[in-house]
Amino acid sequence: MIDFTSIQQMLDDSREANLPLWKNIQLSDCQRQDITPETSWAKMSAMLEAMTQADEGYRAEDRSRSGLTGGDGGKMAEYGQGETLCGPLLTDVMAGALRMGECNACMKRIVAAPTAGACGVLPAVLLPYRRHFGCGENALVQALYVASGFGMVIAARASISGAEGGCQAEIGSAAAMAAPALVHLQGGSPEQMSHACAMAVKNLLGLACDPVGGLVEVPCVKRNVIGAMDAFSAAQMALAGIESRVPPDQVLDAMAEVGCSLPHTLRETGKGGLAATPFGLEYAPKEP
Repeated sequence: MIDFTSIQQMLDDSREANLPLWKNIQLSDCQRQDITPETSWAKMSAMLEAMTQADEGYRAEDRSRSGLTGGDGGKMAEYGQGETLCGPLLTDVMAGALRMGECNACMKRIVAAPTAGACGVLPAVLLPYRRHFGCGENALVQALYVASGFGMVIAARASISGAEGGCQAEIGSAAAMAAPALVHLQGGSPEQMSHACAMAVKNLLGLACDPVGGLVEVPCVKRNVIGAMDAFSAAQMALAGIESRVPPDQVLDAMAEVGCSLPHTLRETGKGGLAATPFGLEYAPKEP
C-alpha cells in the first residue's frame, strides 16, 4: 500500500513507476481502499458532479440562519457582466468561490475539499477553468486526483484542520491542492506542480482561523476567494518556471510548526482575531 508522506516521495514514486502523477495517485487510492480503478474514477467523477450541481444550484436570495452570509456570489456574477477589474476568468473564479462558500453557510450540499470551510476553492478553480478553456470532464477528474495527492501529503505532514493549524490549514491547504491541479490542466510537470503547491502554502502561511460567532461564515466565505486567487497566482508562477526557494516538503514542515505556534484563540475557537472585534462579539455565543 502506498501512503505518500512527502511530496518528493510522491514524485519519485511516480517517476519510478513511469506513470503520470495523477495515475499513480489514483492507484494509491485503489490500494488504500481496495477498489478497482473504475470504482475510484466513478467516485472522483461523482465529486466533480457534486461540485457542479452545488454551483448550478446556487440561489442569490438564500441567506444563512445567522443572516451574515448570502447574496455576494450573485453580486459578483452580476458585476462580471460588465467590464471588470480582474477580467472575465478571475471574476468568474471569485463569483464561484463566493457561491460555494455561501452554499456551505446555507447548509446546502457541498464537497469538503479538503474541509467544508474551504469548500469553495477547488470548485472555483476547476469549474471556471472548464468554462473558459473548454476542457473535458476527464481532464478535471485527473486534476482532482492531483489535488487529492497533494492534500494527502499536507494532511500527513502538516494539517487540514483549522482547529489544529489555523486557517492556513484549511484555505491554505485548499489553495495548495488547487494550484497543482491547475498546473496539471495546463500541461505542467510534476515538479512544477510541487512548486505551485509550496508557493500557495507560503502565500497564506500563518493565516488565523477566527470565525465570527464560531460560524463558518465570516471571514471564511471571502477567504475562499483569496484561496482560489492564490492558487491561480502560484500555478502561473510555477508554469513560468519560478520555483519555491524553500523545498516543498520543508514548506509543509514550516506550516505544521507555524500551526502549532498559533495561540488557541486563533485556531477556530472564535475567541481571537476578527471574532474578538466589537462586531464579532455581537455574534459570540451568550454565556448561560
